[in-house]
Amino acid sequence: MKRLLTAAFTLLVAQAVLAGVAIEHWTTGNGTRVYFAAAPSLPMLDIQIDFAAGSMFDPEGKAGLAALTRGILDLGAGERDETVISEQLADIGALLGGGADTDRASITLRTLTARDKLEPALAILRDVLHQPAFDAAILEREKTRTITGLKEAMTRPDSIAGKAFWEALYPGHPYGRQATPESVATLTRDDLTAFHARLYTAGNASISLVGQLTRKQAEQIAERLSSALPAGQPPELPAAPAPARSAVTAIGHPASQAHIYLGLPAIERGNPDFFPLLVGNYTLGGGGFVSRLVKEVRDKRGFAYSVYSYFAPMRQTGPFQIGLQTQRKQAQEAIKVVREVLGEFVAKGPSEEELAAAKANLSGSFPLRLDSNSKLLGNVAVIGFYGLPLDYLDHYQARIEAVTVDDVKAAFSRHVQPANLVTVTVAAD
Repeated sequence: MKRLLTAAFTLLVAQAVLAGVAIEHWTTGNGTRVYFAAAPSLPMLDIQIDFAAGSMFDPEGKAGLAALTRGILDLGAGERDETVISEQLADIGALLGGGADTDRASITLRTLTARDKLEPALAILRDVLHQPAFDAAILEREKTRTITGLKEAMTRPDSIAGKAFWEALYPGHPYGRQATPESVATLTRDDLTAFHARLYTAGNASISLVGQLTRKQAEQIAERLSSALPAGQPPELPAAPAPARSAVTAIGHPASQAHIYLGLPAIERGNPDFFPLLVGNYTLGGGGFVSRLVKEVRDKRGFAYSVYSYFAPMRQTGPFQIGLQTQRKQAQEAIKVVREVLGEFVAKGPSEEELAAAKANLSGSFPLRLDSNSKLLGNVAVIGFYGLPLDYLDHYQARIEAVTVDDVKAAFSRHVQPANLVTVTVAAD
């Protein structure tokens, strides 16, 4: 019976995806872009508000400001302190969440749509957006917690490698700035309030709503949230990252396992080469045990338990990355094999059989990316924040199925030049 129910649910999800996701879009009177997908089956509402306020907007010498600002945004707002906010959310069964990454800072709300639950949840969210307290004691507490976490991370080879990789990949660009205990220690309440005033504005925001609402209700909620923000406008972006130049960073560490990252800046959101790169990368290193990197590095030579590759498109040129761990004495040989596999793939692309398997997996698993309101919200928010077409999800599977071997070869040749790879190792002999 459990298998039948699972199969029936999967079929319903697949049918819903094939039927298309209707995303409606408009702009509030205060200049906020809004994206709405009705999901009438459950009496729930999921909201995500995104601001171009990620770490790429940290001022020089103030790395960590975006993350700290977002981190304490909902720890006291208006007349409510953090305890009152937590208790009131618990009373109505609502959840506030979100976070900050390189491009954006996000605030999420999940609530029931019954009026006695929805109204107080929206009131809390509006206060968090409009008048966060940035309490001095809480700021010092969170700074201490952040600094402690950064110091602990500096002892771990994986964290050391990741930090060095981004710095090597994006020298002189904000994407390469990494928070340190020293930079976080300099942050003041004035820094947070100025960052919030500059970037948490209606003109720099997109609101995504998924749930049991009518278009009219969604408009009213969006206006209510947007009107709490100053008008503002999107910040100016920095110059695009420079093309990669081959470089090697070797960092000593007593760990028994070497941590190895190879990559380069590769692709921005909305680039038409995304689908050929996605499909091709499944064969290269994104398909788990069926990928070439796993077969050559793990299965044939036993160099690593896990090896992977992926593309991470961002507002500006995001990275292509290969990662693995291996015994330190065989790190250089493992790197040599990785480079050989990548070079051959860029030159020849996947076989027709590999291409068919990649497309079948990526297309077949796509419905599982939309099988809950929260997953759908995440996709709608990406479409809204990055300005992707409203029918992006409708054509996702078709664009995967349209990819050819020649498309993969051409896309990889444009975006991945093996001679320009940046290599970072920690604890490698």
